[in-house]
Amino acid sequence: MTRTTDPRALCLRSIEIMATGVEADFHAVVHPEAVNREAKDEPPACRVPGPAGFHATALWLRAAYSDLHWEVHDTVVDGDLVVVHATMSGRHTGPFVTYTAEGGVEQAFPPTGLTFATTQTHWFRVTDGLVREHWANRDDLGTAKQLAWVPPTPAYLFRMARATRAARRAERTNAR
Repeated sequence: MTRTTDPRALCLRSIEIMATGVEADFHAVVHPEAVNREAKDEPPACRVPGPAGFHATALWLRAAYSDLHWEVHDTVVDGDLVVVHATMSGRHTGPFVTYTAEGGVEQAFPPTGLTFATTQTHWFRVTDGLVREHWANRDDLGTAKQLAWVPPTPAYLFRMARATRAARRAERTNAR
């Protein structure tokens, strides 16, 4: 893929490949020292700077949500800052696992099979023609309501506890 010098196109591409890209795609748009500020609640592999961390975030999202897609509504460029307002949508078909600051499993939300579509604003800092920094504002409560995570039923709370135990067990097994 040819590298673009247009920061808007670069950031739109970085969102597109979250749903469909391979690791090489991330190397084409993400700076080797790029930081994803949102990775603090993600698996440890996502906290690595650069393309590998951004690709790990994509894999984490894809493991939980099939048919993942972002519909872009607006994009604004101001110097090295690019802001993208979009709606993220998908179907919850795999466990969605959140992580503690230390990198341990915090909570697992077992798949509901439900679809969601919620707005997000993604902020990018572009340096040397590559994404150098990313952070976002998301409607996580809207997503949680659409996926029936809140208010949780007693049966779903039980499934969450089982899914969290399973994710922690898998984490311990992978650490060996």
